[in-house]
Amino acid sequence: MLLPLTVALCIMYPLAFSISEDVLLINYHIHIINDLPLEPPTNVPSLNLHCKSKDKDLGERAMFQHQDYAWDSKINLFRTTLFFCNARWRNKKQRYFEAFKATRDEDRCLDYHFSCIWSVRYDGIYFSSDNYTWTVQYP
Repeated sequence: MLLPLTVALCIMYPLAFSISEDVLLINYHIHIINDLPLEPPTNVPSLNLHCKSKDKDLGERAMFQHQDYAWDSKINLFRTTLFFCNARWRNKKQRYFEAFKATRDEDRCLDYHFSCIWSVRYDGIYFSSDNYTWTVQYP
C-alpha cells in the first residue's frame, strides 16, 4: 500500500510545482466573434457555433454578424484544460477548432486582460491576443 502512494507522490509533486500557482488562479476570457460578411437574407444568423470541453457543454449558438460568443475558464492543475468548437457557416462550410488549450494559450493570452480572441471570417478562423494583431490559425 505504501509503494503505490510513494510512486504517486513522486509523480504528482513535480507536476504540482511545475506551474506557477498564479496561473491556476487566472480566469481566462475566451471570445469568438462572427466577422463573416453580411449576406441576404440578413435576418438569418450566418454562423452556428457549438463549443464544449470534456466536462462542460456550452451549447450551440446561432450568431449574427459581429456577435460575440464568450465564456471564462481557469486552467486545471495538469494543464489539460481544452475547449473546442465546431463552426458552421450558412454557406455550408464547417470547421472544428480548439478555442482554448491550456498548454498553448496560458502564456499567449496573458497580454490583453487574460483574453483569447477569435474571429470567424470568410477565409478562416483568426486569433488575437491583443484585439489588434490577427493571424489566421485555421484556414
